[in-house]
Amino acid sequence: MLRVPNHQVAGHRAGDGKLGPLVDDSGLFYKPLQSDDRGSKEVFFYTSFSSNTNIPNHIRRFFPTFHGTQLIEASDGSGKQPHLVLQDIFSGHLNPSIVDIKIGSRTWNPQASEDYIQKCFMKDTERSSLALGFRIDGLQIYESEGSGFWKPDRKLIHKYTAEDVRLVLRRFVSSNSSAGVDPDCTFASIVYGGSGGILAQLLELKEWFEHQTIFHFYSCSVLMVCEKESVMKKMSSGAEVKLVDFAHVVEGKGIIDHNFLGGLCSLIKFISEILTCSDVHTAKASLQDPRKNYIYTNCDTDK
Repeated sequence: MLRVPNHQVAGHRAGDGKLGPLVDDSGLFYKPLQSDDRGSKEVFFYTSFSSNTNIPNHIRRFFPTFHGTQLIEASDGSGKQPHLVLQDIFSGHLNPSIVDIKIGSRTWNPQASEDYIQKCFMKDTERSSLALGFRIDGLQIYESEGSGFWKPDRKLIHKYTAEDVRLVLRRFVSSNSSAGVDPDCTFASIVYGGSGGILAQLLELKEWFEHQTIFHFYSCSVLMVCEKESVMKKMSSGAEVKLVDFAHVVEGKGIIDHNFLGGLCSLIKFISEILTCSDVHTAKASLQDPRKNYIYTNCDTDK
């Protein structure tokens, strides 16, 4: 039985006669192939990435598992259409908080058409991509059983400034994530910090991107996921980082992907600052070392 995903925060959504991804109960995600060359390019990337022996195993965990392609009934009623078959990242999550972050100050590749470049350049300029090196493309943050999710309209998200982005990243790890309230960042040290936290995972990706020259990842997103309910029950935070959307990936040709690396470093800086402020606040309250759980990184991309 295929159904519309419960926790999709960005991209084309299935339903009402529209073409979009579907999921099943076995933990698989079915993404329709786009009719132009973007679909074939994404299949090529997954096939190439999966078979490339130069990709370290500890890096593969940041990418959805690829299960090939399959003809299934499309969500728009158009009959059987080819779909990518991927790992459903949110399978097993009950109420995941999710932030979809498109990485890079430039979301177009140099080989794209002039019209497409101009279209992307306008978006990158109007949103925070050009200014920050990344932008938020979608999100949902779990508040409580009564309130459910805070999931702002995409038109509002597209207008986010640097301060809005910082506020969202703070609300993502706060117990009081309701609008109009100063986020307390109560869960920052658990979700962002620690050896298995989101910051450590981003730093692991950064280390690979400082050297990998196989691919250039244009218009690719980093998904940050956590389970705030689990944190409140003093269980695992479920903090996880995944990379998605590879329709615009091109060959690296021996050159470091500075566009993606720069955006990743910018995101790391934002999260490091939130984690540091949270640690200092905790230290003042408990008279502990303010540097606890703080990880500093030098994000120099001029290598």
